[in-house]
Amino acid sequence: MSKFEFPPSIRSRPVYGTLEARPGKGHLMIADGEGAEAILAIATPELMAHAHIIYIPRGSDFTERLRALTPAQFYEGPSYAASVQRIRRVLQGAHMGLQVYLAGTEGLMGQAQNEAMQAGIPHTAIQTEHRGSVARRMQCVHCKGITEDVETDPFVCSHCGLNLFVRDHYSRRLAAYQGVCIDAEDPGNIPEPKGIYE
Repeated sequence: MSKFEFPPSIRSRPVYGTLEARPGKGHLMIADGEGAEAILAIATPELMAHAHIIYIPRGSDFTERLRALTPAQFYEGPSYAASVQRIRRVLQGAHMGLQVYLAGTEGLMGQAQNEAMQAGIPHTAIQTEHRGSVARRMQCVHCKGITEDVETDPFVCSHCGLNLFVRDHYSRRLAAYQGVCIDAEDPGNIPEPKGIYE
């Protein structure tokens, strides 16, 4: 299993559940990497008959197992950026009763949830299940640049080069955690990097 038990944190930090099949006229399932395991766990022929799966492998090998579920529609994308137009098109054409399931990394779930919310689906109606990497999508509060897949604290901003402290503060609007300069008051005084959850 690729589930991770997140430690308790501040209120803005997302809390993930476990996907459950819900009744609905349509089922949009967006997953990356090991998020496929969450879809496989709830799949039934009845659910798949009305399911649109959008999957980003991220180096994993679940594609054929997902295709074997014979969903109504299946799309495999090379990255989230390459898949976002399809996600938007599906959400724009959605009818009342669409169920949204997101599974995989925090970066994927946050960005896809943001798209669904912009399409008028409240965040409380979107199911999420974390699977796979615990790397974070971080925004530098100084230059506003986004760095994907941050695994260590502190880390170097990929845009401005500042050494940033990984905070638990999460922006649902940006689908990113916030990073703040760690050595602003004492330049060069930077602790040894360690894993975010070490």
